[in-house]
Amino acid sequence: MAQEKKKGGVLPPDGGWGWMIVAGCFVVTVCTRAVTRCISIFFVEFQMHFARDYSGTAWIHSLVDCTTMLCAPLGSLIGNRLSCRVAVILGGFLSSIGLVLSSFATSLEYLYLTLGVLTGLGFALCYTPAIAMVGLYFCERKALAYGIAMSGSGIGTFILAPVVQLLIEHYSWRGALLILGGFVSNLCVCGALIRPIILKEEEACPLPVDSECEYGVKPPMVNGVPSGKAVGDKLEIDAKQRCLRSMQEYNFLLIPDFLVLAGSFLLLASGCSLPFVYLVPYALDVGVSHQHAAFLMSILGVIDIIGNITFGWLTDRRCLKKYRNICYMFAVGMEGLCCLFIPLLRTFALLVPFSVLYGYFDGAYVALIPVVTSDVVGTTYLSSALGVVYFLHAVPYLVSPPIGGWLVDTTGTYTATFFLSGFALISSSLLLFSVAVIRRCQRNQKNSLRKDPKWVSCEDKQVDYYTSKKKDLMIIIPATS
Repeated sequence: MAQEKKKGGVLPPDGGWGWMIVAGCFVVTVCTRAVTRCISIFFVEFQMHFARDYSGTAWIHSLVDCTTMLCAPLGSLIGNRLSCRVAVILGGFLSSIGLVLSSFATSLEYLYLTLGVLTGLGFALCYTPAIAMVGLYFCERKALAYGIAMSGSGIGTFILAPVVQLLIEHYSWRGALLILGGFVSNLCVCGALIRPIILKEEEACPLPVDSECEYGVKPPMVNGVPSGKAVGDKLEIDAKQRCLRSMQEYNFLLIPDFLVLAGSFLLLASGCSLPFVYLVPYALDVGVSHQHAAFLMSILGVIDIIGNITFGWLTDRRCLKKYRNICYMFAVGMEGLCCLFIPLLRTFALLVPFSVLYGYFDGAYVALIPVVTSDVVGTTYLSSALGVVYFLHAVPYLVSPPIGGWLVDTTGTYTATFFLSGFALISSSLLLFSVAVIRRCQRNQKNSLRKDPKWVSCEDKQVDYYTSKKKDLMIIIPATS
């Protein structure tokens, strides 16, 4: 067993060109997530120019977020079929074209299509493949690498927000969108940096792999030469292999742990976006000045960076590495707890600690999402799994802000909206915690039964095709006649 593991799993380099991949992913998160957050700065300009209400204008931001997450599996598919480099370059081209076309908008519906759908589609093609490539280059320092890469969202928000405002003041909203389109075209450069490591991806595959055929299927040989029947069946074998490859890409959907994780992500996405949308309006509602209310978002963005990097570094320590899931649950639960206390915070001095704590734990769990997903499905399926994970964020991102606004309109206060956010985040954490407790109880019960002399072990008679602790172990299945 030890020999099979040594042959089947070659460790990633954990450095070298991997740091260039991290740098590329960092710029991708700046150009996708930070630019998406900065779109809200254009709201007032769009409202004044097109004479539309807030709800109609707010759909632009919702469409960008929803399209980015909804099309994430498409980014994974292109990355798997062609390459992550092709996916990122294509996404950079589409998102840049979308922003440039948006600068010529004549109606809000035009912006729905160009800024909402086209730019969001480009972001989707870039985001998932870039994040997945970091996981292929790192193992021991994976959480730290992801922390640095994902911190681009916070750093980008902190820098781009005032820059975009200055661009609007000097060049109008059309000129600002045109310049943003040129800035986002740097995604194509990031795509060029993404160098695949095909050999290591194949060697990490859980299926039998040999040097000649990816799935370990060798044609029959006669004196070292393929037989006539084998040559005749070559096309049929290739077709079966392509079908098998498509099926294997989404085998992780049958893993119970991933299904639980997916349910947790749905609850997480339902609550995490509401504070970003309603923190500033709530601060203004309780009497905080416009400058101080905007400063709260700047604080949140800066602390988000610290959470990305420090939490990633901490969970890479040997003493915490095996408790990454618990660290993730803790970060999400604490973020939800912060939301429950917002109705009691009615001054700027009290809202600053909220921005600090919420920003830190938001950065912490964002950096751990790819790490936790990789721990469950393994490196081989990480790209496809991240596509599904971000796809699950799409609908909650689209509907939760309007639901939060409806609660504000109905109740006249922001209390119900922040309670909804807090309870959704806490429920996400409790779901994972409950399953972990149940699994531990089952494990303890199984261990106690093994100590019973009447217990008959069947371990030698059964093959376990999935074990979370040995997900990168290559299982060699002997051929049957």
